Amino acid sequence: MDKMLDQAMEYFKKRDYENAMTVFQNLLEQDPKNPHLLNNVGLCLAHQGQISRAEEYFRKALFLDEKLAETYINLADVYYKQNRLWEAIDLLQGAVAILPDNAALRHFLARIYIEDKRYDDAIDALDSVLELAPENYDANWDLGMVYFETGDWAGAISNFEEVLQYVQENELIFYQTALAYEANDELDKAVSNHLKAIAVNDKFPLSYKRLGMLFMARGDNDDAREYFEEYINFDVPQEEKDNIKKILERLG
Repeated sequence: MDKMLDQAMEYFKKRDYENAMTVFQNLLEQDPKNPHLLNNVGLCLAHQGQISRAEEYFRKALFLDEKLAETYINLADVYYKQNRLWEAIDLLQGAVAILPDNAALRHFLARIYIEDKRYDDAIDALDSVLELAPENYDANWDLGMVYFETGDWAGAISNFEEVLQYVQENELIFYQTALAYEANDELDKAVSNHLKAIAVNDKFPLSYKRLGMLFMARGDNDDAREYFEEYINFDVPQEEKDNIKKILERLG
């Protein structure tokens, strides 16, 4: 049985879901009440687009083991991808009630709240994730994005800076942090983070444009011109290049 399971997992890793499912189903014939096997068959079916059958297997798995966290996540993901957000939320709320110490369930619930624009609920869920897993910087990122979306710039900055304690080689994090500082009228810190984004990836055009705008706002026209000129050397739409060229003409 172990060899068959290894074979099934190997098929699954190679995304050969049809053969993986065949082996998992053969194993189920030997152990029909194994919730893990039911979950795995459900995953194979979901990957093949057989959603109704996948849902059936996931529900069978949960009937046999209501504490199977991965199956709640798999079934909720099926609902999420079908835009059945209310069903995903209802499922995960029930899962959290059964498994209150599972940070992954709370985090996925938070992300679906975000998708449904239930930002207050998302904040509560993400706060609970961070209580359980204080070093979960993905939760800090999501929380920062929620605060940014709702105009709480200080909250966004605090969480983005927390992410930067763990991840410093990602230009997108520096860029988003810079946008939050800019929105909070902390322009020097915005400039600093855009410069860090470029230091990580000197082919990242968005920060060149923002630096041009920020330097222009401060009256530093020479610096603004430098970054605008760098920006239009990138592969950006012609209309965008034309707009920046008009700004350069005004700068003299």
